[in-house]
Amino acid sequence: MFIRDSLETLGKYLLLMYRVFGKPDKWKMYFRQLLLEMETLGLSSLGIVIIISIFMGAIMVIQIKLDMDNPLLPVYTVGLATRDVLLLEFSSTIMCLILAGKVGSNIASEIGTMRITEQIDALEIMGVNSANFLILPKVSAFIIMMPMLVIISMAMGMIGGYSVALFSGIVTVTEFEIGLQFAFVPYHVFYSIFKSLVFAFIISSVASYYGYNVKGGALDVGKASTNAVVNSSILILLSNIVITNFMLAYPKKHFTQ
Repeated sequence: MFIRDSLETLGKYLLLMYRVFGKPDKWKMYFRQLLLEMETLGLSSLGIVIIISIFMGAIMVIQIKLDMDNPLLPVYTVGLATRDVLLLEFSSTIMCLILAGKVGSNIASEIGTMRITEQIDALEIMGVNSANFLILPKVSAFIIMMPMLVIISMAMGMIGGYSVALFSGIVTVTEFEIGLQFAFVPYHVFYSIFKSLVFAFIISSVASYYGYNVKGGALDVGKASTNAVVNSSILILLSNIVITNFMLAYPKKHFTQ
């Protein structure tokens, strides 16, 4: 039963995405809606990204330093570990999991409300591809804005760690800066941004699917939002394993021997 329901859901999702990625009826209307969604989904998330990243960067420096009692470890390891955690996982994966709750629920509830108030049915009656008209600008906008949010999260996390080094004295600023620069791999930035693009598509498309297929009343819109957040979070974690294996583990194993 579970397998059959999962395959049925996957089929409906793929059919919806086939309708979504068609040619827009009016490009002017599409670009106008795209700009609005970039502000709604991207710029409105900037505040929470900055706040969380600054505090997480600061907390990471404190915890890493307190756990490093071994005198054999160089002090700049604090900066190095903070940088790698921010680049490899926090600013892409963890931040996308947080945004899945904010952006995913926003998309699912907005489209779900349009479904139960029969606005989507009205678009279909007028001959408009409602899936393309409503969902494509949201998916495109979030994919465009996500790399910016990831880069800002990386920078704010490092600023948070730098602030701790500057004001608390738990580690010197010089040692922290050396750690940030030591053995830096630019490929890790590309890897993090690529992951965020995949996660942005998962969040926006899954949330749109659950919102578009709402049946019932206002209570069902809430259920759809919950399902969207939960399932997109699971898919983010699964895809994170796959992407990490192919972009980090596999090349290191086969091309560095």
